[in-house]
Amino acid sequence: MMKRKLSVMAAAAATVALLAGCVNLAPEHQRPEAPVAPQWPQGPGAEAADAKAATELQWQQFFRDERLKQLIDLALKNNRDLRVALLNVDVARAQANVTAANRWPTVNLGLSAQRGPQTTSSGDSQIVSVYQAGLQVTSYELDLFSRVKNQSAAAFAQYLATDEAARSARISLVAGVAQAYLAVQADEELLALTRQTLATREDSLKLMQLKFDNGAASNLDLSTAKSSYESARATLAQAERTRQQDLNALTLLVGQTLPDALPQARPLSDQTMGALLAGVPSQVLVGRPDVRQAEQQLVAAEANIGVARAAYFPSITLTSSVGTASSALKDLFSQSAWSIAGSALMPIFDAGRVKNNVAAARANREIAVAQYEKTVQTAFKEVADALAGRATLDEQLRAQDAQAAAEATRLELVDLSYRNGAASSLDLLDAQRASFAAQQAALQVRLAQLQNQVQLYKVLGGGLDPARQPS
Repeated sequence: MMKRKLSVMAAAAATVALLAGCVNLAPEHQRPEAPVAPQWPQGPGAEAADAKAATELQWQQFFRDERLKQLIDLALKNNRDLRVALLNVDVARAQANVTAANRWPTVNLGLSAQRGPQTTSSGDSQIVSVYQAGLQVTSYELDLFSRVKNQSAAAFAQYLATDEAARSARISLVAGVAQAYLAVQADEELLALTRQTLATREDSLKLMQLKFDNGAASNLDLSTAKSSYESARATLAQAERTRQQDLNALTLLVGQTLPDALPQARPLSDQTMGALLAGVPSQVLVGRPDVRQAEQQLVAAEANIGVARAAYFPSITLTSSVGTASSALKDLFSQSAWSIAGSALMPIFDAGRVKNNVAAARANREIAVAQYEKTVQTAFKEVADALAGRATLDEQLRAQDAQAAAEATRLELVDLSYRNGAASSLDLLDAQRASFAAQQAALQVRLAQLQNQVQLYKVLGGGLDPARQPS
C-alpha cells in the first residue's frame, strides 16, 4: 500500500515538472549588431605567410623565450588575482546550481511524535499519543509562467559571465607578465649602456682633470666634462630605480620570488613572437572574453524581464505528504496517511509594484545592451591601436637604429678630431650626448615594438580555447 502511495506521489511530481515553464515570458535573446566598422583601419593584417589567428596560438607557441615561458607558467599557478577570479567562478557556479534546484520539489523525510491530554466525547480526559512518519513536499511552486525557470537562467548566465571574466583575467595575466618581463629586459640593457657611458665619461673627466692641472684645458672644459659625468651618474641612478620597480611589478604578477634556476634571458634584439592575423572584426570581437561576458550579462537581464512579467500571473504552490500515522508506536507503519494542498495567489492591487519591476527589468536590459555595444567598441579601438602600432613601430625602429648607428659613427669621428686638436670639448660632449640619447631611444622603441606585439596578441583574444569559440 505504502509503495503504491509513493508511486502516485512520484508520478504527480513528474507531471508537475512537465507542466512547469510551459509559458516563457522572457524575450528571445538576439545578439546585438556590432556597432563598429566591418574592417580594421589598417586592413586584415595578413602580411606574413605563416600568420595565424591569435585564438589558435596558445601562449606556449606565441612566446619563444624559455625564461618568459617559465615565468608565465609560475604566474598562472601563483597569481592571487587570477586565483580570486577562478574562485569567483566556483561561487557563481554554486549559486547557479542553488537557483536551478528551485525548479524541482524538495522532498523531506519527516518524523514526529505528539503526546498530551485530550477530552473525550463523554467528558473524560485521557492521554493520547500520535506518531507520524513519511515524505513531505512543502510549498513547491508550479512554474507555469517560467518565473523560477528564468531565475535559474539568469543565475546561469551570470555564472557564464563570471567564467568569461576569469578567462579574460588569464589572458591579461599572460600579457602582463610578458610586458613586465620585456620591461625588465629593457631596463637591464639600459643599465649596461648607462654603465658603459658612465665609464667612458669618467675616463674623459680624468683626462680633462689632468689637462686642467697642467694648464692645457680651461675651467670651462673641466666643468663641461664634470657636467657630462654627473648627468650619466643621475641617469644610472634613475635606471637602477626603474629596473627595481619593474622587477617588483613582475614579481607581483608571478606571485612569488623569481627562481634562480631560470633559463638565460634573451636580449631584446633576439626576441621573436608568432605572426598574427587580424581577421574580420565581427568574427574576432565576439570571441573576446570581455565581449562574451557582456553578452551573458545581457542574457541575464533578459531572463529577469521574464521573472518580472511572471508576477502579473497567479503563483501556484503545492504542499503534499505521504506516509503513516498511528496512535501507537508499534503500529506506526501499519496505517497509511496522505495529504495534498494547493494555493494560488494573484495580485489585485499592489500600487504599481509589478508594473514598475517590469519597467526596471526592461531598463536594465537596455543598459546591458549599451554596455555590450560599448565593450565591442572598446575592443575594436584596442585592436585598431595595436594594429596602428604594428604598422608604424617597425619602421620607427629601423629609423631609430639607423640614427643610433649614425650618431655612433659621428662620435667616433668627433673623438678622433678632438684627440688631434681639431674639435673642441663641447663638440665631443654634444656627440656623446647625442649618441647616448639615440641609443636610449632605439632601446625604448624596440621595447615598445615588442610590447605592442604582446598587446596585439592579447586584444585579438590570444590563447582562447578553440572548443569555446562563438558560433
